[in-house]
Amino acid sequence: MPATLPEATGSFGEKPTLTFPEGDAPAELEVVVLSPGDGALVEAGDDLEVHYLGQTWGGHVFDNSYDRGSSISFPIGVGAVIGGWDEGLVGQPVGSRVLLSIPSHLGYGDRGVPQAGIRGGDTLVFVVDIVGTH
Repeated sequence: MPATLPEATGSFGEKPTLTFPEGDAPAELEVVVLSPGDGALVEAGDDLEVHYLGQTWGGHVFDNSYDRGSSISFPIGVGAVIGGWDEGLVGQPVGSRVLLSIPSHLGYGDRGVPQAGIRGGDTLVFVVDIVGTH
């Protein structure tokens, strides 16, 4: 039976809002394409440009690029970002909006990121708009 995942409002390029279901977070990485893009597929080693919102499971938003008004770019698939992003975004087409539910072992693990309000063991949920590759 598939995991019950949060629902995301908004469309590509708009700041989403997440509504969480009752119950525990999934134990493994869950990737849901909310709206498929029609661009080139993201490949490991690409510099990926995204807009994103990150929230702890059932908790607070700890970061989002929409409020800053600018996307971010980083190498994907090469260990430069958390494992859940590397695993969940490689192979997606540019122009996609993707929901990622990332268990702690593919996120920040037992250490968390206390300054961002991420506790050790937290499951992270991201809505990621794949803007482009370079």
